[in-house]
Amino acid sequence: MNKLFSGIVLILGLGLLVSCAKKTTLFEANGKMEDFSPIYTDYDYLSAKAKVVIEEESGKITRGSMNLRSKKDSVLWFVVSPGMGMEAVRGLITQEKIQIKDRIGKEDVNLTFKEFETIYGLKLSLEIFQNLLFANPPYEADYKDRLVRVGKSFELTQVRDKVRYFSKVDVNYRKVSEMVSNSLDDRGSLLASYATFQDVSSSPFPFEVLYKLAYQLPEGGQNTIINVEWTSVDLNSQPLSFPFKF
Repeated sequence: MNKLFSGIVLILGLGLLVSCAKKTTLFEANGKMEDFSPIYTDYDYLSAKAKVVIEEESGKITRGSMNLRSKKDSVLWFVVSPGMGMEAVRGLITQEKIQIKDRIGKEDVNLTFKEFETIYGLKLSLEIFQNLLFANPPYEADYKDRLVRVGKSFELTQVRDKVRYFSKVDVNYRKVSEMVSNSLDDRGSLLASYATFQDVSSSPFPFEVLYKLAYQLPEGGQNTIINVEWTSVDLNSQPLSFPFKF
């Protein structure tokens, strides 16, 4: 089950690179954010590829690759491969549920987000996935939130649906540099750290991302660390297909 859960959370690490046909360039900020105004990337469809390394609590390290496609506010589709053309996990995430086809362990998942939270202790949604993918704050700031300027970052604390989110938003990149979420019942937590950003059409996108997750399994609490380095991305206006079936 731990391997399958890792397949689910791999898509949390969508830091983007420019497409492989272009030279990659680190983003250079040309000004500071005086007022809180994060950059939100607009797109219709996205396709991307990445190298991933998963470190499990047992000490096991797994290396592989991932292909991902997305339609904004509608669907995320991904395939995880350990190499040699083998497909290990295929997944589809929509507004309603998470569906995973595990071709190796045969531990398929077909859960609503509420069912997922009950089992694993993590509250997720398509909106949260998308914001993590692009290093956005989990939710847009409003009067209920605590927002302060500390050095080179804005620190944003938000509580939504019994989860506390703490985000550091870099004043130069205008993107989240680190985000920590904890369920108020202490069943699950997530840390996302964005090390560098890539220049894509003069906008910053995550390049290298580290995730640390604490979650529940039948055998007890588990921790997983995921390192993601993206190797290609295309922002498309033309529709993509999302092939999936159990």
